[in-house]
Amino acid sequence: MLTSSSHVSNNGSYSNDRGAGFEAEFAVDPASGGFFHTDFKKHDDLKEMLDSNKDSLKLEAMKRIIGMVAKGRDASMLFPAVVKNVVSKNIEVKKLVYVYLERYAEEQQDLALLSISTFQRALKEPNQLIRAGALRVLSSIRVKMISPIVMLAIRDASSDMSPYVRKTAAHAIPKLYGLDNELKSELVTIIQKLLADKTVLVIGSAVMAFTEVCPERVDLIHQVYRKLCALLVDVDEWGQVTIVNMLTRYARMQFADPNLHEHGDDSDRPFYDSGSDSSEKPAPTLDPDHRLLLRSTRPLLQSRNAAVVMSVAQLYHHAAPKSESPLAAKAMVRLLRSHVEVQSVVLNAIASISAQNKGMFEPYLKSFFVRTSDPTNIKLLKLEILTNLTTDSNVSIILRELQTYISNSDKKFVAATIQAIGRCACSINEVTDSCLNGLVSLLSNRDEAVVAESVVVIKRLLQTQAADPKEIITHMARLLDSITVAQARAAILWLLGEHSQKVPHIAPDILRKLAKTFSDEHDIVKLQVMNLAVKLYITNSEQTSLLCQYIFNLARYDQNYDIRDKARLLKHFIPNQEGKITSQSARIFLASKPAPLLQSQFKDHEDLQLGSLSHYIKQRATGYEPLPPFPDHPPPNDVRNVEPIAAPEDAKLYKKSDKKGKDMFLWESSSSHGASSNNSSDSNDSSSSSDSSSEDSESQYEEESSSEESEKKSGSKSSSSSSSSEESSEEESEEEAPKANHEKANEKQSKKKPEAPKPKSNLDLLLDLSDVHSSIPVMTPSLGGFLTPTPTAVININPSSVEMIPALFTNTKPVELINKINGKGLSATYRFTRSPHILSPSMSNINIIFTNNTSDDITDIRVGKKHLGMDMAFHDFANIAKLTPNGCLPATLGIDFNDTTQPANFEIVCSLGNFSVCVKPTIGELVKPVKMDKSVFQEKQSKLGGMNEHVGNVKCANNIIDKIIESTNLGICDSTDSNNLKFAGQTLKSSNIVLVSISNQKIITVNCENMVFGSVLLNELLHNLKS
Repeated sequence: MLTSSSHVSNNGSYSNDRGAGFEAEFAVDPASGGFFHTDFKKHDDLKEMLDSNKDSLKLEAMKRIIGMVAKGRDASMLFPAVVKNVVSKNIEVKKLVYVYLERYAEEQQDLALLSISTFQRALKEPNQLIRAGALRVLSSIRVKMISPIVMLAIRDASSDMSPYVRKTAAHAIPKLYGLDNELKSELVTIIQKLLADKTVLVIGSAVMAFTEVCPERVDLIHQVYRKLCALLVDVDEWGQVTIVNMLTRYARMQFADPNLHEHGDDSDRPFYDSGSDSSEKPAPTLDPDHRLLLRSTRPLLQSRNAAVVMSVAQLYHHAAPKSESPLAAKAMVRLLRSHVEVQSVVLNAIASISAQNKGMFEPYLKSFFVRTSDPTNIKLLKLEILTNLTTDSNVSIILRELQTYISNSDKKFVAATIQAIGRCACSINEVTDSCLNGLVSLLSNRDEAVVAESVVVIKRLLQTQAADPKEIITHMARLLDSITVAQARAAILWLLGEHSQKVPHIAPDILRKLAKTFSDEHDIVKLQVMNLAVKLYITNSEQTSLLCQYIFNLARYDQNYDIRDKARLLKHFIPNQEGKITSQSARIFLASKPAPLLQSQFKDHEDLQLGSLSHYIKQRATGYEPLPPFPDHPPPNDVRNVEPIAAPEDAKLYKKSDKKGKDMFLWESSSSHGASSNNSSDSNDSSSSSDSSSEDSESQYEEESSSEESEKKSGSKSSSSSSSSEESSEEESEEEAPKANHEKANEKQSKKKPEAPKPKSNLDLLLDLSDVHSSIPVMTPSLGGFLTPTPTAVININPSSVEMIPALFTNTKPVELINKINGKGLSATYRFTRSPHILSPSMSNINIIFTNNTSDDITDIRVGKKHLGMDMAFHDFANIAKLTPNGCLPATLGIDFNDTTQPANFEIVCSLGNFSVCVKPTIGELVKPVKMDKSVFQEKQSKLGGMNEHVGNVKCANNIIDKIIESTNLGICDSTDSNNLKFAGQTLKSSNIVLVSISNQKIITVNCENMVFGSVLLNELLHNLKS
C-alpha cells in the first residue's frame, strides 16, 4: 500500500535518512517536529493540502502523515481533516486514509461515527483492499451501539470472494466479541464457516478467532482436524504458530498420553523378526490422528521463523512420545545461532526441559558453553543448562569449563558459576571432594565477591556431610576479618556454631572479636552472632557466659526489632534461667539440620506451557490458561471422520492434480478451481521451506501411487512399505473408511520387513548439528579435563564388527611451539589430546597453552598465514583478545594431516609480531582406538596380508601394553593372553583399519590397508619399545 512512500517531498520528511539536513528538516517540514513549538499552526499546510481539490496534493499529505505515524509521532490533531477524505475517489488516497483511521478510530470515536455510512458503502467497493480497510476501521470503533452494523459487515465479509477480505473478517471477530460478548453464538457460526475455508490465507486467522472466542468448542475442530494438519506447511508463519498452539491443546484433550507406558510407539522401535518372542506384550501404538499431527508438524522444525520452531518444539514436549523429542532438540539448538532475544526464550525452554530430561540435550553439551560475547542473562541460562546436564560421564568436562568461568569479569556470572559447582558436587558424589577442595582454594582469591560466594556454597556442602569440616572451618575463621560481605560472614558464623565442638578453641575467640564489633555489623550477621553465643554457652558455658550476657544486652537496645525480639527469646537460655524449655536447649539449638536441596530453579515450573509468557517469567501471567491433562479414556477416533462432499471421480482428480504439482485434497470440491485471482496471488506467501518439502513428498507420491494402481489391477492387496505410501494411503482412506484403514495398517505393520537405511532428507541435513561450525569465539577451557577422555558409552559403528572406544592414554607432556626468546616474551606449547575435534572427527585435536613472560599485555593472538600440504585441513583457534602479564591461556586447534606425518606450518600473529611455527604429528596420533572381537580381528588380519603386513622383532618385553598405548592411540582387543596381544584402530582421515599384534612377546605384526602408514607405524613402535 505504501510502495510510493519513498518518493515523498524533497525535504525528506518521510525518509529515515537523517544526514546533514536533519536540522533543516525540522525547520522546513511542519509534519516532522517542533516538539517545543508554541505555534499551533504547524500542521496548517497539511490541512490545506487535504482540503485541496487535487488528488496529488492529498496523496502527498497522506504519505507525510503516515510517515509521522510510522515514526511514532502524534498525528491525532489531523483526524478531522483526514476523515473527510474517506469519500475520495482516488484509490491510493483512500487506502492511506483507512490506514490512518484504523490507528486513531478508537481515540476519536465521535468523529469516526460520522463516517459510518461511508464505511458501509466502501464494503461494496470492487477493490478488495478498500473492502478490507473499511471493515478494519469499523471494527476499530469501540462503540457498543454499532455492534449490529459490525456484525452484519463481518457476516458479509466472511462470504467474500477475496480470501484477503475473509482473513480481515476473521481478525475483526475477536474485536467484536470483546465489544459485545452477547453475539457469541452468531460469531461461532461465522468461525465455523471460516474454519471450513479452503484457502491457507484464511485458516490461520480463523483458528486465531476460534482460540479467542470459543476455545471450548472442540467439536468445530473435529471436522477440520485432518485438513489443518495437511495444510499446515502452506499456512503463513504467524498462522502456523497459532494453529500448532491450538492443536497442542486439542491433542492433550483428545488423545491418550503417549508416555503413559514405559515403551514408546511401535513405529519408533525395530520391527520384530520371525524369531522374536511372540509372548512379549507390545506397547500400544499412537492414535493415527495423533501420528498425523506429529508427522505434519515435523517439517516446520526447519522453518526460518524461530516462533514456528518453538511452537512445534512445545508440541513435541507436551504431546509427543519421549523417543521423538531429540528431533525437536536439534531444532532448538539450531536457534541458539540466532539473535540474543531468541536465544533467551529458547534457552529458557531448554533449561526447563533439561531439568526433567537431561538425556535429550546431552549430545549437544558443547553448544551450551558460554561465549565471550554473551550477555549476562544468556550466560546464566547456559550455566543452568550445563548444571542440569551433569552426569557421571561428563562431569569432568563441565567442571573444567566452569573453572574457566571463575576468572570472568562479570561478578553475577561468577557467583552463579560457584553455585553451579556446588550443585555438581551435590548431584555427583564422586566429585564432591574435589569440588570442595576447589572451593576452599577460592577462599584465597583476591576478589571478595568470589570469596563470599564460595563461603556460602561451602556451607551448603558441609551440611551434606561431604567432608571433615574442622580444617575448612579453621581456614574460614582466619579469613573472617578480611571478608566484609554480610552473607559470607553470617555463613561462617553459622558453621562455627553448628560445629563448635570440633573447634573448641577457635569459636570462643571469634565470639570475643565479634562482641567488640557487634553494633557495627549487618543485621543478618548480628542474628548469627546471637545464635553462636547461645550454642557456645550450651557447649562451653565457662568461657562464654559473660560474652553471652554482653551480646544480649547490646542486642536488647538494637534499632532493628527482629534483633530485639530474638534477644528477648534467647535470653531465657542464658545463666540464672530455669524451666522446662531451658533444660531442652541442647535439643533445640544443637539438633541436626537437614541438608539443603540444591535443585534447578525451573523444577517447579513444569506445568507451565513451554514458550509461553508465563513460562518465561516463571509465574502465571494474567489470562494464562494451563494445558489440559491427557484424558484417561480418550474420545473415539471416528469423531474426526468427515463425510465425503465430492463425487467418486474426485480420487482420480486428486491423482491428476497431484502429478501437476498442485495440492488438491479430498475435502476440496471441483469448484475450488474457480477461485478469484486474488487468492492465487495471496497464497504465494508461504515459506520456501514448506514448498520444497511438499514438492519432495509429491514426487515420492507419484511413484508410489503408480505402483499402487498396478497392484490393484493385478488383484494384489499388499501395501507399500515406505513412509510416503503410508501417508498417501491414510489420506485416501479419509474419503472412504478411515477407521477400517487404520485397523488394516496395524495388522500389516507386523508383516513389514526392515528396509535399508535411506539417505538423509533435507530436514535431517539441516538439523544435523554435528557438522556445523560456529564462528563465534568460545571461551576455551583450561588445560586438563576438557580434552581428557572420560569413560563414556561405547558408540557402535557396526555392532557385529567394530566399536569406537575412548582413548586409553592421554598425553600430558607438552611440546614447545614458540620459545620465549624467539617469541619476544611469548611462549607456547602444544599437545595432542587424542579426543575428537568438535568440527570434524578426521581432525586431530591439539591443545595449545600460551604464556606471557613479559610485563605488558599481549593482545590479539590469532592464526596468520598457513602453509599446508596437499589435502590437509586447518581449523583456527578462537582469537585471544588479551593475555595478561605472567598469565596463561589455552586454545584448541584442529588439523587434518591427511593420514601423513608431514608438518603443518603456519604463523601465530599477535601484538608482538608474527612467529612461524610448526606442528608435526607422530604416526601414533593419526589413529583413533577401536575394539573388536577376537574372531573379527583374525578375519580382518587374514584379509590384510601380503604387502599390507609388516613384521618386526621386539627386543624389550617389559610393559609392552603401556608402551604401545602410550606411543599409539590404539584400543586393546585381547589382553587376556600375554603371549598374544592384539590392538586395533582406524586412521583419522580415511578410517582404514590398523591392526597390531604381538606374539610370544617377540614378534610384532602391523596390518594396515595403507602400506606406507603401516610401515611407518611399525618403525615407530619398534623405536618406542626399544626405549
